[in-house]
Amino acid sequence: MRWNTQTAQGESEASGEGTPLIPLAGLLRAVRTPEFQGITFHEVAARSALNKVPPASSMPFRWTINPYRGCSHACVYCFARGTHAYLDLDSGLDFDRQLVVKVNVVEVLKAELARPSWSREHVALGTNTDPYQRAEGRYALMPGIIRALAESGTPFSILTKGTLLARDLPLLKAAAAHVSVGTAISLAMLDPALQSMIEPGTPTPSARLSLISKLRDAGLACGVMAMPILPWLTDGEEQLDALFGSLASAGATGVTAGALHLRPGTKEWFMQWLAREHPRLVGRYRRLYGAGAYAPKDYRTWLARRVSAAKARHGFAGSESFGHRMGASRAGSAAEGSTPESSIALRPAAVQGELF
Repeated sequence: MRWNTQTAQGESEASGEGTPLIPLAGLLRAVRTPEFQGITFHEVAARSALNKVPPASSMPFRWTINPYRGCSHACVYCFARGTHAYLDLDSGLDFDRQLVVKVNVVEVLKAELARPSWSREHVALGTNTDPYQRAEGRYALMPGIIRALAESGTPFSILTKGTLLARDLPLLKAAAAHVSVGTAISLAMLDPALQSMIEPGTPTPSARLSLISKLRDAGLACGVMAMPILPWLTDGEEQLDALFGSLASAGATGVTAGALHLRPGTKEWFMQWLAREHPRLVGRYRRLYGAGAYAPKDYRTWLARRVSAAKARHGFAGSESFGHRMGASRAGSAAEGSTPESSIALRPAAVQGELF
């Protein structure tokens, strides 16, 4: 579908088609390109686009779309790393470099939205891996997804770190005139040195702050998911104060913040990174997360108090970000500083693998 003249695994540069290295249902070809050194894209023909969240889940939405699996943002702490095990891939480098692209997702989505049984429930994007990671600049799947949802009368929300979202602002603004559209940016640290180490494939904090302002200028409410807050790295009072101050200046309409959690698959990868970059903190993290994926209640309570104080100082008292939930804000409907009720945070009770 794309990169027909690029080098692919096992074939010549001219053909662009290669012998797949991993078994995937619907696999069309595996592609490498000089623009994405070290990354392999496994293009698949998906059988479905809309994914139903199991009824037992505590997620505040019932439907998701994930055009990509794996993520070149390469966030060391990403909660979704463990889901790559379902592809018989590892949750470390494979998650960052072996990416699955559902190249027919728009066509499949249109067919599913046209079914008489589709009840136009809220659909969440960005629940597993980022729909605006770098590959979206080449595959351009999101414009078709946005159009299909809006034309069918289906409300939706997007969570992203990707500043490529700005490309689709006209589409989002047009969609918001017909259906409820929610947008939120993931940003939990301002230090560009730390960001470049722990989120090496993401846009800089300043670029994401600028994106928040662009969304607000377009008349769209924009929440922020300030997660994860990293113990002893980004949980200082001055750090949180600077973060929330910057978010307020950028025009964010709500913020959700919370502590790092380390699920299996993510925990091992994160601890390797920590040992390499901050060895003095390894013992502290082992004690803090030794009992499971989540920081102890005492730490979470302490952090919540510190976060609440910082939010109050910057006009976010009692607020949460827009939330992946049914009924997000329409363009122009959110007053400056107003926030809907539900948190955008992906709930801890979510079952791994349910959001594909």
